[in-house]
Amino acid sequence: MSNDFRLGGDLPVNRLGFGAMRLPSKAGMGGPARDPEAGRAVLRRAVELGVDHVDTADFYFSADGAVRANTLIREALHPYPSGLVIATKVGPVIGPDGLSHGAPADMRGFVEANLDGLGVDRLDLVYLRIGAME
Repeated sequence: MSNDFRLGGDLPVNRLGFGAMRLPSKAGMGGPARDPEAGRAVLRRAVELGVDHVDTADFYFSADGAVRANTLIREALHPYPSGLVIATKVGPVIGPDGLSHGAPADMRGFVEANLDGLGVDRLDLVYLRIGAME
């Protein structure tokens, strides 16, 4: 079995990627902040080891908002190496009552927030995250 997988039929990535959800916080979305320099070091090392697919979301941040996954990715890896695929998710909104679904009219803003946070003018892959949010 090959280690390569083709997203959309023509975008090759290694089957083993890197999920950025726990970079900003040990508790996942909205928990206490982690050390941002450690997060940047982990990202750099992952790419050194051959990771070519990073999965992130603008809503991956610490409870105080000080540490954000997309910011760490940009700080650690920009300018991005050729062949690095960044996938992100849109849809959920984190508010005072926890997670909820964004409205269809909000989707463009969610995509633009990811573009800004990652420091790119296009995204390789955007998932629409719907369904139960536990």
